[in-house]
Amino acid sequence: MATAARTTTDTGLLLPVPDTDGAPFWEFAARGELRVQACADCRTPRFPPRPCCPHCQSFDATWQQLPGSGHIWSYVVPHPPLLPAYTDLSPYNVVLVEPTGAPGIRLPGNVVAAPDAPLDSVAPSRLRIGAPVTVVFAALAPGVVVPRWQLAEAKA
Repeated sequence: MATAARTTTDTGLLLPVPDTDGAPFWEFAARGELRVQACADCRTPRFPPRPCCPHCQSFDATWQQLPGSGHIWSYVVPHPPLLPAYTDLSPYNVVLVEPTGAPGIRLPGNVVAAPDAPLDSVAPSRLRIGAPVTVVFAALAPGVVVPRWQLAEAKA
């Protein structure tokens, strides 16, 4: 189980707090790899990571590397921001991405103009359900790297 979130000292943005099952996800992200947990027996990918496969009840798991592409499955533009550090970034987006190669998986994140761009770097009017995206990785704090997304045409 995850503990309470902590914030960065320089920006105030929330950081992920890995639990035992999810720690490998963040370790792979720190290396620039997008991976999700998959059942070692039935090969079904799952997210969020958990100890038991919901399909076959196996406790054996592997970490499947994904190609780093996908499409926006859903998104929101929070109004108003609930935490002070996010006020100056409003309007920003929060997306759910269905990654290529892992149907049924939804990865939360943000669409940004560049890996280290602020959360408000892409106008909400540019977002569309089904829009193709590619993964980028952003260092939020020492040892904390998160996957973010860029619109596929923005990288061309």
